[in-house]
Amino acid sequence: MQKNSAIVGVKELRQNLDSYISQIQKGNSFIIVKRSRPVFKISPINKEEIWEEVVDFTKIKKGGVKIEEILSRI
Repeated sequence: MQKNSAIVGVKELRQNLDSYISQIQKGNSFIIVKRSRPVFKISPINKEEIWEEVVDFTKIKKGGVKIEEILSRI
């Protein structure tokens, strides 16, 4: 269950990002404002959302790969 959104300034968010991440994980949402205007909203990910893996970059060579190889995986 999602809680009410609080209003937070960009500077405040930047300076205390870890704290806000922790609060978001607990279900809180925040509306981020810059110069008193809403810019975006941060909210927890819906646990029912399914993320599809397109490319697992951890399995790609450290020396790099050709773009054609990456594109062939998608």
